[in-house]
Parts: sequence; C-alpha cells; structure tokens
Amino acid sequence: MQNHHLHTNRLIHETSPYLLQHAHNPVEWYPWGEEAFFKAKSENKLILISVGYSSCHWCHVMERECFENEDIAAIMNENFVCIKVDREERPDIDRIYMDAVQLMTGSGGWPLNCFILPDGRPIYGGTYFPPKNWAGVLMQLSNLYRQNPAKVNQYANELTQGVKAMETVVPSNANAELDTTVLEKSVQKWKLYFDNEEGGHKKAPKFPLPNNYLFLMQYAHLTNDSEISRHVFLTLDKMALGGIFDQIGGGFTRYSTDMLWKVPHFEKMLYDNGQLLSLYALAYQKSKNELYKETAYSIATFIEREMTSPEGAFYSAIDADSEGEEGKYYIWKINEVKEVLGDDFELAKNYFNFNEHGYWEHGNYIPLRKITDDEFAKQYHIDVKTLKIKVEKIKEKLLAERQKRVYPLLDDKILASWNALMIKGLVDTYKIFNEKRFLDAAKKANTFICDNLINEGVLYHSFKNGKLGANGFLEDYAFLADALISLFEVTADKKYLDKAVELSKYTIQHFYDDKSGMFFYTADNAEQLIARKMELTDNVTPASNSVMASVLYRLYRLMDNTFYYEKTIKMLKAMQEFIQGYGSAYSNWMMLQQQILNLKKELVICGNKAKEYYHQLQQYYLPDTLVVFTEKESDLPLFKERIKEGKTIMYYCVNNACQMPVENVEEVLKQMRINE
Repeated sequence: MQNHHLHTNRLIHETSPYLLQHAHNPVEWYPWGEEAFFKAKSENKLILISVGYSSCHWCHVMERECFENEDIAAIMNENFVCIKVDREERPDIDRIYMDAVQLMTGSGGWPLNCFILPDGRPIYGGTYFPPKNWAGVLMQLSNLYRQNPAKVNQYANELTQGVKAMETVVPSNANAELDTTVLEKSVQKWKLYFDNEEGGHKKAPKFPLPNNYLFLMQYAHLTNDSEISRHVFLTLDKMALGGIFDQIGGGFTRYSTDMLWKVPHFEKMLYDNGQLLSLYALAYQKSKNELYKETAYSIATFIEREMTSPEGAFYSAIDADSEGEEGKYYIWKINEVKEVLGDDFELAKNYFNFNEHGYWEHGNYIPLRKITDDEFAKQYHIDVKTLKIKVEKIKEKLLAERQKRVYPLLDDKILASWNALMIKGLVDTYKIFNEKRFLDAAKKANTFICDNLINEGVLYHSFKNGKLGANGFLEDYAFLADALISLFEVTADKKYLDKAVELSKYTIQHFYDDKSGMFFYTADNAEQLIARKMELTDNVTPASNSVMASVLYRLYRLMDNTFYYEKTIKMLKAMQEFIQGYGSAYSNWMMLQQQILNLKKELVICGNKAKEYYHQLQQYYLPDTLVVFTEKESDLPLFKERIKEGKTIMYYCVNNACQMPVENVEEVLKQMRINE
C-alpha cells in the first residue's frame, strides 16, 4: 500500500537521506541552488538556510516541533525562501554560515539556522529554537526587513566582513626557525586539562578526538614522557570499556554526554570509526595491550557488517534515534536480557554491568565494562580463555536479538573524505596485524572512490544513487592522498603513489594561496560563495590544511622532492603562534612538526623477502621512521640501485647518513637500537 503524504516539497528529488527526511514537511523547502536564490531576489524575501545532518538528534526535534507544524510552516512559506542543506554534502556552505552564527552568538552547532539576504550575506542566526521562540524570530526578522532594509544591509556588510576575516592566516616569517620549544610549551598547558581519573579532557561532553591521542602517544614515545603515556592509555582503556563503545555490536558512538564515557550520544559516524581504527591499532603496536587489538577488530567487523556498501565503499552515519527515541536500538531492560540469555545472564550482568553501573534511565541499561578480561577472570575465578568464549556467545545472542528491533536511519551516501579516513584506518590495521581482509577492504573502497568519484581529474565530494555531489573540497583531496600514500607503503604498488601525486598537483593548482602558503577549503573552479575559507583547526577530524601539509611532507620523503618540503615548512611556520596557544586544537600540526624536528630516519627494505621483513618490523612502534619496501626494481630515489638479485637487504639511514646494509631483521634492530 502506497504512503499518501499531505505535503511534498522540492527535496523529494534529492538523494541525501537528510534532505529526504524533510521532503514531506509543510515547509516549502528548496535544495541549495539557483532556483531558490532567483525566487528570493524576484520576490525580495529573506532566505532561511537550515543546515543539519541525518543522524543529528536535535535536528529531528526541531523538525518535529517546528517544520512539521502547519502554522509555523505557513509563516516560513509566506515570508521566506527556505533552503535545507545537508552539512555532510556541503560542508563549505555550513562552514560559512556556522562562522556567521558563532560571530553573532558566541556558539554554534546543529541544527544551524541562518537568515541571509538574497545575495547570500548573513544577518541573523542560531541553532535549535523551540516553537514559540522560532515563530517570534520569524515575525521579527520579516518585519525588520520590510520596515528597515538599510539597517539590515548595514549589519549584513559588517557580519560578512567578520566571516571573511575568520581563519585568515598571516604569511609566515620566512626566517623563523621551527623548534621543539613551541611543542613543549603547548603540551605543558595541555596537561592542565587532562582528566587523570577517567581519561580525556576535564569536561563533559567527552569526544574521542583520535588525532589528539595519536599525537600525544607519539610525543610521549619520542620524549619518554611517562605522565602523558599513562594518560593516553588510561583514556583508550576507559573509552574501549565504556558505554561510548558499542560493547555488543562494535564501533564507537560520537561522544559521551558525561565525564565517565558512560552515556553516549548514540549516533555512529564513519569519520570517528576510521580514525579510531588507526588509533587502537597503533596503540596496540606501542603497548601490546590485547584490549586495543580486540577494539580495532571489533570496529572493523562492525564497519564490514553495517556500514559497507555492496560495492565496498563506506556509508556515512547511523542515526542515534529509532522509533523517535534516542538510543532505543542499543539499550536493554533486565527482563529482555534474562529472556535472551537464560543461564548466561549472571555472567553477562556482571561483565556488561546490567546493574547500578550500567543503569541509565526509565529502567534501561547501557552495556559497559569496568575492568579488562584479565581483571574480570581473576575477580570471578574463571579462566580467561573460557571467559572470552562465553562472552563471544553472549554477544552473538544479544546482537541477534537486537537485530530484530527497528534499525536507526542509515545515511548511505558515500563521502570521499570520510571513506579515505576509513581506508587509512584499515591500512594501519593491516600493517600491524598482517591480516589480508583489512587490506582487501581498503583496496576495494579505494577502487570505488577512484572509479566513481573522480571524473576527468576532478574529485567529487559525495556519491549517491549514481549521482555525484559537489566538487571535492580540500578535505577530500588531502585525506584521499594521505590514504593513497599509506596504501603505497603497505603494498609497494606505485599506482597508489602516482594517484596521490596527481591529486596533490591538482590541489596545488586549484586550492593553493600564494600569499599565506595555505590551501583554501574550496577550489578556484568551484561554486563561489560569499567567502573563501581556510580550515586550520584540528577538530573531530584533522584540519584539511594540516593533512595537506603532512601529505606534502610524506611525498618529499618518498620522492626526495624539496618542492613539497618547502611548502610544508611554510605552512608550519605560519601555525606556530596557534600551536603554542591551544595544543589540542592543533594536534595534527604538532604531530607533523615533531616528525620533522626529530632525526630524519628511514629504513628501506629491498628484495624478495622485503614484504615479510616489513611486517616483522611492524611489531615495533616507529613513529619517527619511514619504513618502505620493494620486491622489484623501482625508479623511486629511495630504491635506486639497492636491489641485489637473490638477496633481501635493509638500509637504515639517519639524517642522510646510512649504516652498513644488513640482511636480517635482528641486525637492523641493533642498528636502530630497538630492544626486543
């Protein structure tokens, strides 16, 4: 039987799951495009830009309270041209109007609602509005624009100038020297905000922020800082054991609403899980903590089961809500657990804390752990191996039961940048655990992106139902180039490096700003908005400029091309004042800077056993060493004249001075002064 909707608007022709959610609102929504702006100009109306995304809980609330309200919709339709934007499809639009709202209100978030003139200049905005407030704002703005357009225009001018000025980089001092003092000062300030009881930052909500911990782990290793090392591993333990991690089905949710990593905001994002896959794999490489290996495998299994398309690309997000309730898919009542598990209930109750520790609200429990398997086995007098087998069976039963529930909305669009983060996560996991399925998944996703989202040399940001979205942003080019370099390093297949070089050349040609030495977020041949922004701050994903700087440095190391090195150094010099001020917002920059300032180390493995030796060396955490291999002749400078027929030889060099070539791993470990 067909669904009959009272209202249908222009969003019905879109592919974005978020936009389609609003296709039957009584609001006459337009997608972003010429039609909406033409209507606003011809009728001299203000435009409402309303930005959200499919898994945003408060976006759903405002839709239910305001955009499905016939009376409020009538006010919106009569006085405004209303445009709905999926922030994941158009982060460039979101960035500009988010900056405007932050300038006006001092804060931002989603849903983002910004009122603009027909030429795109912002005049007023905010985030979530309850119905009564929203109706009042609509009437006040409509009246003001009719009665005093000159005042509105003046304010739009001032606000637009403010938006353009945000994130403007002063060109770096070419004579400045990069040194470790900036990093040390930044880290000392950062330490003041460590929560050394529960891990993470000393505030709620708590976000995983994987890039912070990738940097801190590297910094602790290279400076022998045991305090930072303890903090990093405490944080990773607490996250992996807490409610923020889906203990039954795997994968991390977006953040914890409290200080304990207990109550999650239940949405699951591809970008978080891709980066956390890298983090936990590398943390295992450093610590050999089995919890980290299990967490990495669990993330990968979840992604394969729930967020991978039949073609091998990765979906964007899973909503927090199902049946209109946040977290309903993931939480449990005691009687449900008893019914599903029978005799295994007592073990599950203690292991997953279906008790006062795991209690949330309204008789519901969030599965979480307080202690590791080793600690649990000791406390409950059970063999660890037996415990793991029993827990796996319990998880299988609970997962099977959970899968009978109404599944949250899946945002199944394919984003180039987020896919690249997951590809890199899988590559890191393969590199460390040498399990082919991880590499196969990474290769398959990369093939899909390169075959479907690159057209005549141009990378596109999104793909859905055979349709390409907007031209790629800097994050797409930078993240994909980064993932391609990682693929090259673990496969020695030069096609990946060649593609990374091709993307980087395009990026320099179309995104680079000669004045600042930075890259714009949008290309010079893309749609021109009211401002052309630069992304400098590392957040839940690293800043696209910091990743691009890292890509250029990696290309310099692999290809011995100082052109790339000079651009990297210019970018870093421009960031020194920012880095010193607030480290956690510039952790990817800091990670790159520390690698550059550390001794330049490289280990090149050439010969028929090169791949085998490469994986043996991945038992060791070597964040300051470029490790590459080849099994055949290569024109890359690193490999030239180093292949000797019938032999596998390792060349270890520090600051361009090489040790004696050696033919076994034990000898090279001695040269590297690594204690086995």
